[in-house]
Amino acid sequence: MVGIIIKALSGFYYVESDNVIYECKARGSFRKSGVSPLVGDRVEFEITDGAKGVVNSILDRKNVLLRPNVANIDKLFIVSSFQTPAPNSFIIDKISAIAVYNNIEPIIVFNKCDMGDFSDWLKIYKNSGFKAFVVSAQTGEGIDELKAELKDSTSAFTGNSGVGKSSILNRLFGESVIKTGEVSEHLGRGRHTTRHIEAYTLSFGGYVVDTPGFSAFETQTNDYRFKELLPELFPDFKDNIYNCRFTSCTHTKESGCAVIEAVEKGEIEKTRFESYLQLFDELKDLKPWEAVNRKNK
Repeated sequence: MVGIIIKALSGFYYVESDNVIYECKARGSFRKSGVSPLVGDRVEFEITDGAKGVVNSILDRKNVLLRPNVANIDKLFIVSSFQTPAPNSFIIDKISAIAVYNNIEPIIVFNKCDMGDFSDWLKIYKNSGFKAFVVSAQTGEGIDELKAELKDSTSAFTGNSGVGKSSILNRLFGESVIKTGEVSEHLGRGRHTTRHIEAYTLSFGGYVVDTPGFSAFETQTNDYRFKELLPELFPDFKDNIYNCRFTSCTHTKESGCAVIEAVEKGEIEKTRFESYLQLFDELKDLKPWEAVNRKNK
C-alpha cells in the first residue's frame, strides 16, 4: 500500500492511506542506510495487524527541509502579524529565498489585519511577484482565499511565535486542532506550543504541516551552493541578473549592474534589495568545504 506520513512520534510513523491512519514502525534497513522516514514522505507500507503496519520504502522526494525535518512541501506560507511582533522584511525575504532554493513556492501572509493596515507591505510583495494574502484569524477575513491556495497541496506555515500561525490553522479547520499559546508582552513573542511536527488533512484536499517557529530555518543558509545561487533565489531579480556588464557581478555595488539600476528605477523594491545585501554579507565568507551536506537523507 502507498500512503503519506502525517506524524512521527516516539519511533512510530502514522501513515494515512484512503482516509485510514495506520500506526507503523520502520524496517530495520532504514537505520542501516542512515535514511529516516519523515512527515510528508510518501511511503510504501504493509499492514501487519488491523491498523498497524510496517514502512518498507520511501518514494522519491521533491525536497527535504533539515529544520524542521519534513519532506515534500509544495508551498510555504510565511506569516507575519501587525504587531507583537511586527513584520520583518529581512526575515520574510530570507525564508522566501530558502523556500525557492528548496523548490517550494513561498507565499506571504499578513495576519491580524483587524489591528491595522498592511497595504504597504502587500504592495511590496505583490510588486515583487509573490502571492500575498491579508487575513484575520480573529474575524475570518481573507481565510476563504487562503483555503483556495491550500487546496490539493502539501503546505507548511512558518513565522515567528505570536504571529498567529496556530490561530490561522484552527480557523482553516474550523476547530481547535492546534494548541495555541498566549503572547507574552514582556518577551514580545508567543510561547511555543508545537511539540512535534504533524500534517493535518484538509477536508477540501491537501495537507498542512504544522512546524516549529521560523528560527529553525536560520542555519539552512550555511550552504555554499545557496551562496552561489543567491541572486536567482530572488525571483524579482531574474530579469536583470543576466544583463550586467560583468558576468561575475555580485549585484551589490558594481558599476553598470542591471539589478542596482532596476532598484534605482523602482523596478525592484528597495527592501528586497536591502535583504539581498544583508544575506550576501552573511554568506560572503562561506567556503565550499564549510558547506552543509544537504542531500536528501
